[in-house]
Amino acid sequence: MFLLSMFVILYPLIVSIIWIMGSIFFGIQQHQMPLKQPASDADLPLVSVLIPSHNEEETLYEVVASVADLTYRHFELILIDDGSDDATLKVMYQLQRHYQDQFVIKVVPIVDNGGKANALNIGLKQAAGDYLLCLDSDAYVDQDALSHMMLRFYNDPKAGAVAGRPVVRNRTTLLGRLQLLEYIGIIDIIKRGQAFITGHITTVSGVIVVYRRSAVESVNKWTVEALTEDIDMTWKLYTKDWHVIYCPQAVSWILVPEHIRALIRQRRRWARGGLEVLVHNRQLIFTGKLAEQWLLVDMIISNVWALCCAFSVLLYFLTILLAQALILDGGILFVLTIISIIQFIIGFTSSQRQGYVDWQDLLLLPLYFIFYWVVNLVSCITALGSFFLDPQRKGVWSSPDRGV
Repeated sequence: MFLLSMFVILYPLIVSIIWIMGSIFFGIQQHQMPLKQPASDADLPLVSVLIPSHNEEETLYEVVASVADLTYRHFELILIDDGSDDATLKVMYQLQRHYQDQFVIKVVPIVDNGGKANALNIGLKQAAGDYLLCLDSDAYVDQDALSHMMLRFYNDPKAGAVAGRPVVRNRTTLLGRLQLLEYIGIIDIIKRGQAFITGHITTVSGVIVVYRRSAVESVNKWTVEALTEDIDMTWKLYTKDWHVIYCPQAVSWILVPEHIRALIRQRRRWARGGLEVLVHNRQLIFTGKLAEQWLLVDMIISNVWALCCAFSVLLYFLTILLAQALILDGGILFVLTIISIIQFIIGFTSSQRQGYVDWQDLLLLPLYFIFYWVVNLVSCITALGSFFLDPQRKGVWSSPDRGV
């Protein structure tokens, strides 16, 4: 029992330290290694902006308006309606007429809801660009985001994908503000740390990512059966020796779930998508590059940790019922808390300078730690059960990912 308790406590402690150090050096590296700039605007390639949508009539106007403000001007927009039940398709045609004098908009209607991966594959057939900016239909893209991302392709001919950074914009509820802290205090730091230490990231953010078209076609496009097309595509690119780059300067303002059931449903889908990728790429644990082996082993240990943590909690309460005290090392718990606070402050300081968060958000810090571990633990456990009970489940949208 003691060894189990130590594993449950020490694993997140060690991983947090690794990602914190990697994140710090990632920032230093970016400042010390300036990127080469294109000689002129004439060298800029055409980018096809793909926005697949399902029941997004209320969000499309502002999302397309943010695309219209991009400083990178050599693009076309492809709006894909994936079997919506509302007026999404009608809105798309209205937007096409409104912006017809500014840039090309192509509307692609799909009768039956086939999921995001299928929508992207169909949209790709209409795309003329050599690069594909994929955006969620409820996310605002920062005006300089595409310029930052395309610069990475210019500097790395083996770059197959460049992932941007999501920042939460719906902050009127407690759950929304807690997720804001999670995105800037956990998710961003993990990706920075992975990018520096391994040269890989576990997954691009499907909400904002640019793919090299030839890279997507080299892996036979998006996998329609995948529950999380972004995680699946990331690892398909690795199998063909493409690079996947994290670009935190490329920001997309996203909507997140505002109800706990919707949040758990979203995170369960993420966790299950990771399990699918782990199973499909298990051979890379032995044959892949060291970075790929490390990330896959980390995914395995994370799932084992979740099971051990759930077992420890259950055993703890059973012990209480039997009137016997289970004592954990308070010193280790204290160190884990301090490390978590440091991890948050690093992400918070960077985001605060850029205006993403306010100092008042520190008031939610105690609740934030409980929120992060409990939500992800529940999501992981339920995803494991879902995966083994229904391994053939296909990814089809039933509602927007924010779960409203």
